[in-house]
Order: sequence, then C-alpha cells, then structure tokens
Amino acid sequence: MAENIGFIGLGVMGKPMAKHLIAAGHHLVVHNRSRAAVDELVAAGATAAVSPAEVARASTVVITMLPDTPDVERVLSGADGVLAGLQPGAIVVDMSSISPVATERLAKMAADKGASMLDAPVSGGEIGAINASLSIMVGGEEATFTRVKPILAAMGNAERIIYIGRSGAGQICKICNQVAIGGALAGVSEAFALAKKAGVDAARVRQALLGGFAASRVLEVHGERMLIDNYKPGFRARLYQKDLRIANEAAAANSVAMPTTAIVTQLVNALVAKGGADLDYAALATVLFDMADG
Repeated sequence: MAENIGFIGLGVMGKPMAKHLIAAGHHLVVHNRSRAAVDELVAAGATAAVSPAEVARASTVVITMLPDTPDVERVLSGADGVLAGLQPGAIVVDMSSISPVATERLAKMAADKGASMLDAPVSGGEIGAINASLSIMVGGEEATFTRVKPILAAMGNAERIIYIGRSGAGQICKICNQVAIGGALAGVSEAFALAKKAGVDAARVRQALLGGFAASRVLEVHGERMLIDNYKPGFRARLYQKDLRIANEAAAANSVAMPTTAIVTQLVNALVAKGGADLDYAALATVLFDMADG
C-alpha cells in the first residue's frame, strides 16, 4: 500500500534510499540542506518541502537519515522541526546512527505528540543503500515496527530487517556492529602489515585466510581495498570516528570495558589527523602500515 512518506537527509546514503521508496510506489515529500539532491528527487517524482515541519505535516511516516546526534535533534525538535508539524498517530523512523540516550529522549517527545518513533540504523554502506540491501536494526514498539516493516523492506534486505527491542536498542545494536567491525578491521590490517614487513605476498595470505576460520566480510571486502590501495569512500572515516565516539560514550554509560575499541578509536583518530577523514574507513590500515615501515 502506498504511503505518504517524508524523507529528510539526502546524502550519500539517504538519496538512494529515498529513490527506492519512490520506485516502490510511495508518495515522497523530501527536505535537505543542499538543494541539488532535492531537485534530483523531485525529478524522480518527489515533492519538495521547505522545512522539516512541512515534511511532517504532509506525511504519515517521516524518515530521517542524518550524520550525527545534533543533526537529528535539530531536525526533530528544533525550530520548525518535525515535532512541530507531526500528526497524531504518525511515525518517525530515524535511520541515522546516533546516541541511544538522545534517541530515547526524542522518542519520548514524539510520544508526547501522540506519535511514535523507531530508531532504525543501518549497515551496508553506500553500496547497500544503492542496491537496497541494507541490514536494518530496529528499536521501539514492536507493533510500530510491524507497521513500517514493508517500508523498510524497500530499502533493505527483508531477511536482515531485525527488531531488536525497546527504544534505543537499534542504536545499541549499531554500536555493537561498529565495535565488531573495528576489531576485525584492525586485525586484518595488522596481519597484512606483518606479511608485508616479512616479505610475504599479502594477497596470497588473504587468499589462504579466506579459505579458513579467519574468513570474514572485512577480510573479503576491506582486505582487497588494502591490497590495491583503493580507499574511495563507501563509508567515510570521519563518520566511523563519530560512531566510535558514540560507542565509547555508551560503554562508559553502561560501565563496560572495551579496550580493543579504545585502541581502534585511536587508530581512526590518527587516520583523520593525517588527512584521511574522507577516505573509506578501511584506510585505518594505512596507519598500521606506516607504523610498520617506521
């Protein structure tokens, strides 16, 4: 069934996601800071809105896909924000990766307006957004999740759209995802650094490891990037740095020790400090390669 959907945030991820919703037959109202992406979506069949509040007034479901916690807070609760125009019974689906604490606070504000909010961060990067194959991890009321799952399925892999639990649980799951990737990314980088320094063909090492218990998507996809020195961004290092900041904040809030993540955070900080903010986060390997070369 076609829905009136608002979409705010037409960046690298948001633009292809919004296009998939149009292709699925939904009526889209869009808003973005830069006009070029809005014009592209209008040409594809969407309607432009001048503010987040106008998006909300025209929509039964409002989706946000924004860079960081302050962006989501401003778009939802700021002047002329989504909450100012939100209809009773409407649903906000925040697909950004932000603070779980802020998510719970914003969900309470939506509930006070007679609406509901899901946190639905994604994994899969730009390629996943373009191919509508994203993994989507969802927090909030389960009945609301059931209501919007067909909409999410237009943007992601239906088998990987998972209800996690209460409000904020989707964001916790995304943090767990980024933590697990970070450990694997550092491990693969160190393995290749050792192979290279020892004069062993790292490509053959990767080939051998892919056939054993060390096989992983990180080794398969990012390992290849490291071998051919291709760090064209699928997911920018500066955004991964943001996600790791949120991960460390969540660890502190829940009294959980994450020493490996602390080290990965410093490696990403070093990558950004040396000018790699807009490289793919797999470029973390270059920090370890440089350290090995002395």
